[in-house]
Order: sequence, then C-alpha cells, then structure tokens
Amino acid sequence: MFDVDSLNDEQKQAVQTTDGPVLVIAGAGTGKTKVLTSRIAHIVSLGLCSIEEILAVTFTNKAAKEMLGRAMSLLDNDYGPPQFNDQLWIGTFHALALRMIRPLYQKFNRTMNFTIIDAEDQLRIVKKIMRDLDIDDKKFVPKSMVYYINRWKDKCQPVEYAKNSSQRFSNEEVASKIYAHYEDAIAALDAIDFGDILMICLDIFRNNDDVLEQYQKKFKYVMVDEYQDTNVAQYMWLKLISQGHGNICCVGDDDQAIYGWRGADVNNILKFERNFKGAIIIRLGKNYRSTKNILSTAGALISNNSMRMHKDFWTDEEAGLPVIIKSLRNPFDEAIFVVSLIVNKQKNGIPLSEMAILVRATFQTRAFEERLLADGIPYNIVGGLKFYERREVKDAIAYLRLTINPDDGIAFERIVNSPKRGIGPTTISKFYTVASENGTSIPRAARETSPKLHDFFNGFDEWREKSKTMRVRKLLELILDESGYIDMLKNSKNLEDEARIETLDELLRSLEEFENVSEFLDYISLVMDHTRSTNQDRVVISTIHAAKGLEYLTVFIPGFEEGIIPHQKAVADKGNTGIEEERRLCYVALTRARKEAYITLCSTRNTYGHPSGCHFSKPSRFLQNLPKAHVKIL
Repeated sequence: MFDVDSLNDEQKQAVQTTDGPVLVIAGAGTGKTKVLTSRIAHIVSLGLCSIEEILAVTFTNKAAKEMLGRAMSLLDNDYGPPQFNDQLWIGTFHALALRMIRPLYQKFNRTMNFTIIDAEDQLRIVKKIMRDLDIDDKKFVPKSMVYYINRWKDKCQPVEYAKNSSQRFSNEEVASKIYAHYEDAIAALDAIDFGDILMICLDIFRNNDDVLEQYQKKFKYVMVDEYQDTNVAQYMWLKLISQGHGNICCVGDDDQAIYGWRGADVNNILKFERNFKGAIIIRLGKNYRSTKNILSTAGALISNNSMRMHKDFWTDEEAGLPVIIKSLRNPFDEAIFVVSLIVNKQKNGIPLSEMAILVRATFQTRAFEERLLADGIPYNIVGGLKFYERREVKDAIAYLRLTINPDDGIAFERIVNSPKRGIGPTTISKFYTVASENGTSIPRAARETSPKLHDFFNGFDEWREKSKTMRVRKLLELILDESGYIDMLKNSKNLEDEARIETLDELLRSLEEFENVSEFLDYISLVMDHTRSTNQDRVVISTIHAAKGLEYLTVFIPGFEEGIIPHQKAVADKGNTGIEEERRLCYVALTRARKEAYITLCSTRNTYGHPSGCHFSKPSRFLQNLPKAHVKIL
C-alpha cells in the first residue's frame, strides 16, 4: 500500500480524492509533480485500476519520463524498471493521440505509413501554394499564414469555418484560402501535421462510437499536468475520453498561464467547474521553494489580476531577504550592477548555475552577455541563441564585413539575398564556377557576371568610402536602411521579425563604444572565441517563458519598465487581457527564486531611429503591485 504520510494535508486530499473530476490548483513550488505521481501510485496500490489503465498526459517527453520514473519508484517493483512500453499510456498529447489514430488511418484517408510533417515542411508547402496562387509573400508573410492555420487547428476549426469567419480583405482571409489548398497538399503527400493529430482523433471519436467507447472503457483514470497550458482541441479530447467515468484529475495553475500567444486558453482551467460537472477544487497553498518575502511579493503582485482563481500562499521557510528593487541609468549600468552581484555571490560559494537572469525580450541579453564576458564569467542561454549568434546580428555583421572587405565570400553569400534579390543557390553556384575559373573571389565574380547585383555592389562601394570617416553605429544604421534590411523586417507580419528589430536596436547601441568597423569586427571575433568555453558551471540567461518550471537560488529580473514588462505589443494587441498575461509572466519570474530576487530598471534606453538615440523609460506599472513590507529599494 502506498504511504501518503509524506504528503501535507492538501496534497493528501488531492491524492486520495479518486472519484469524479478533480482540479488541483498547484501554485509555484507547491509540489504538483509529487501529487500527480503519488496519485498514480495511490490508485494503483488500492487496486482501483492497473497502471496500464491510467491515461497520464504531459506537455513534454521529459516531463512524461519524470512522471513515469517517480510513479514507479513509489510502487513495488511489480512493473519492472521505469520504461515506456506498449502497455503504458503516459506521454504528451500528440504522442498519445497519434498512438490512437495510427491504426485507424483508413478513417482519415491516409495509408498505414502516413508521415507527420514538421514546422519547416509546413512553411515550405505554404510557400509553394502562395507561389502557385500568385500571392505576394512580402505583403502576406508565409510564417503568418502558417500561424493562422495552426491556430485554427488548435481550435478544431476546419477550412469552411476559417473561410466563413475571416474578415474580408484581411490577412486571415488570405490564410483561409491557403488553408484549403494546404489541406489538399498534405493529403496528396500522405501526410498530416501536428495540429491534425488531435483534430483527426476528435473527428474519429465523434463519428465512431465504438472507438470512443473503447478508450473510455480502457482508461479508468485520466490525469493531466500543466492544464492551464491546454488549447481548445486538447480540452475537447480530454473531455470526450473522460466523460464515461468522469475520473479526470487536472493539475495546473492559472497564475502561470503564459502561453496564450501559442494557442493556450486559460479559460480551460478557469471554467473547469462549468466544463466538468460536480468537480472538486483542491488548492495547494504551501510553497516548498521560496522564502516568505519572495512568496508574499509574488502573491501580492498576482492578486491584482481579475481573471484568476482565488488562492492563498504560505511557506514554512524563513522570511529571507526582501526583494531588491534597483533603478539604474541605462542598460550598461544595469549589467554592471547585476554581474557585480553575481561575482560576489560566486566568491561566497554560490554556484553560477544557481543564478539566473530572466529577461522579457531577447534583445535585453546583449548587455549582460558582454559584461559577463568582460568579467570572465561563463554563461549559458536557455531556450535561445547567444546574442551574436542570432540570424539578424550575423546578417548585420556580414554587411559590415563585406563593406570592409570586398572579397569576403562568406559574408557575401550570407546576405546577397537578404532582402531578396532573386539570387538563389543555382546562381551562387555559377559565381563559384566563375571565381574558380578566373582565380578571383566569389563577390568579384558576382559583380562581373550578374547585372541584378549592380545596385547591390554600388551600395557597398558607397558604404566603403563612408566607413573611412563615419562612426560605426551611423554606418550600420545607414546600411540597414539603404539595403532594405530594416524595411524587410518592418514590413513582415511575423512576430519573430519584430523581436529581430529589437535585437538590431540593441546591436546599434553597442556600437557606440567603437571608433570604426575594423575595431568592432576584431572585438566580435574575440567574443565568439570566448563563448566556446567548456566550463559547465555557468550563469543562466533565459527568457521568462523558457524559465517556467525551473528554479534557482538567485534570480535577476531586468527591464522592469513600460514597453518591456509589460511588453508594448501585448498591451497594444490585447489590452487588459495582455496586461494580465504579462503580470503572470512577472509572477512566474519571481517564483523561480528560492532565496533572493532582484528587480532592476533603467531610466534611459537607446532606441533605433530616435532623434537623440535614446529615450527616458517609464517604470513598470507592476512596481506599484509590489508590497512595501516585502521589498527594499536601493
């Protein structure tokens, strides 16, 4: 018999409530994984069902493996070592639903060997459709068209719905036309995409009572992790499978719902009692991670959200240090302040890997990366690329390299078609042939053989001349403008390209420190060499989104300013809904900290295109949500 004595009272209630729908509201650090795994062990040890009769759903394969391993360790060894096999149903939404539909391929007009296309395949197919339909890919960005298609599938909305619901003369209407051709295209390829997996499974369930009944009888219990991150299709899938017996237990925290931009619907958790009649709500309030000051600060902050379920937080941990708030003059000073604290804490025995800088926007990392490099502190970027490894930064540097060195073939090949100039792989291959035959460089071969690139090379001739007298920042601003690179990003409707403009803003700001292009390019070479350090103990730099689920002794949250936290796009696009999700992001950031949390902000930030090169920043509205009793302003 599984022993529940190691659980607190609320955890015990969640584990021992085995009948009907249960929602466990598990705040940050309250032991949600322990509850889920203990619940599996408890149900199996009571003989209510075998582990093969439990459907346990997670969002990542890593989480699924952890759940299985911990559940098995709590049980006797009757089931052998914790490994996945054909009998167990613990996995991600897509993996489990795919397992259900794979044998039923004839019901959705595929062969038994149908394939699943990834995001890159999707984009390639959409681009071809747009060419065939003569749709301008500059006016209607292919990635945006894929985004619309995926969001429709997340909500189980077929082509006809998309066509009828799209506003006329909008991007959405164009995407709906592409959607129809896209569905035909992947069918012809004997393929489906990830969004199809749940859509198809739901369609089979609705049209085949015997299949639905088979799975309803098979699974005596359904358990779901991170329920606040589910989309409409995932909710509908869970609802159908569990409606026979009603034994569904969802664990999540509406205060950590931060993925609305990728289709997650926080209403799934907020409306749980309405969607699952007779549901029991159990709140885990005891936090095992953070000190009282951190927990009280995070709790006071998130209590300002109106779209949330009430909950109380408490901890047996000591009060600890207050949350520190520090205002600096600019991002350079902000980085000095944070990194100096990191250096001191390392000297006092805190591992670098226990300290994290959590940013809202990727452009913020540059100042911290350079300061860490200057002080010889190794770091790791979680969930993204280091600043100088990002595509847009590499492109900008390539423009500068070709300006200084007209024979730089690597730089030339990187940016010759960015923005598009009608130069593809076949044309570049011809340049290689000419260069080899004439014993010259690739750029010189291109200049001699391609009339299309006449203006391109003239631009570099002018920039090369200006580089002799113009400071490097002004030079790169001119290049990005006259080459059309900035316009390419500005005219894009891709969210990633908005972030790329922010990153280039930050690159331009960094150039103030250099007199000329050669000095900057030499510096970049050294930076890229230093970042190859193999030291495993590294400071973590991460976006807040990528840090969810992680924890550190010390957390730094920079950029607590209007326009960054909350992000200006979230406020502009979603109004109060966007502000509430941004506040949840702040809550997530604070609750990553176990012992210390630092919030920093700047009074000025440099901005591309601003007359003075910088602007005065306004402190984040969220600062007013922080309780004076638990914070300290330096």
